[in-house]
Amino acid sequence: LEYWRNRTGMAITTMLTWLELSTGKYYDWQRRQYMANHHNGIIPKSHWILPCEREAIISYRYQHMEEGYRRLSYMMLDEDIVAVSPSTVYRILKDAGLLATRWRYEKTRGSGFHQPTRPHQHWHLDITYINFRGTFVYLASLIDGYTRYAVHYELKTSMDALDIEIMMDRARLKYPEANPILITDNGPHFIAKELKIYLNDMGITHRKTRYYYPQSNGKVERFYQTCKNEFVRRSSFLSLDDLQKQLAIYIENYNNKRLHSSLGYITPLNMLMGLQEQIFKERRQKLERARQERIKQRT
Repeated sequence: LEYWRNRTGMAITTMLTWLELSTGKYYDWQRRQYMANHHNGIIPKSHWILPCEREAIISYRYQHMEEGYRRLSYMMLDEDIVAVSPSTVYRILKDAGLLATRWRYEKTRGSGFHQPTRPHQHWHLDITYINFRGTFVYLASLIDGYTRYAVHYELKTSMDALDIEIMMDRARLKYPEANPILITDNGPHFIAKELKIYLNDMGITHRKTRYYYPQSNGKVERFYQTCKNEFVRRSSFLSLDDLQKQLAIYIENYNNKRLHSSLGYITPLNMLMGLQEQIFKERRQKLERARQERIKQRT
């Protein structure tokens, strides 16, 4: 066009209009004159995950369809399956259409009390019901506020203030050094005069949540929600003894194996033992080693 502009004296923009070519495209071509052509596709970076790692993530997902992508990423990291970040797992599962999880019932949460700073500082206690063959059985649980560890639980066909006292005694026998603050709602079992006398005799401080606001005791409420989503709604029970046995297995798995989201995806047992910083450090090291290994394989 420069040649014809010099020959005719016409403006380049006029000639571009005749040619139905934008000025941006013309000047882009002009800047690239005498430059070698190259493709505009995405060039994989050296630290991007490998195809075999992508397949491993998808395969592991099919084996654990009930887990969220964050918990899934830390499970794979701890089991040395694949060392990738939660955001990478999210992207891969989303592309594969495997992101959504079943059995998810979300509730709003309140701010609750000031958060504890050590194990056995707060024990959260509440009672829920499990539908068993058309009737209800009571499940009472004590959850440690710092570690989310299920300190003790009782499954009974009936429950009153005396049962709560017995439950507290059994929990204190497990952890005789503990001197927790007991946090409950204002249910009839927890405002009974007998329980108040017992707690005073034992030197246990009792804090009750605000009326009509169960989120104030949200840690044990969340435990029950998780228990029903992952255990009760998926299981069938032949007898009350069968329910007891299956519940014991689930509680053991919850305490010792299940990665808890609010703890940074470690188990309540690890939190109780004070191993969280060690685990977080090992995970960071695994991620960095995996990154360096990918760079080596791509170079």
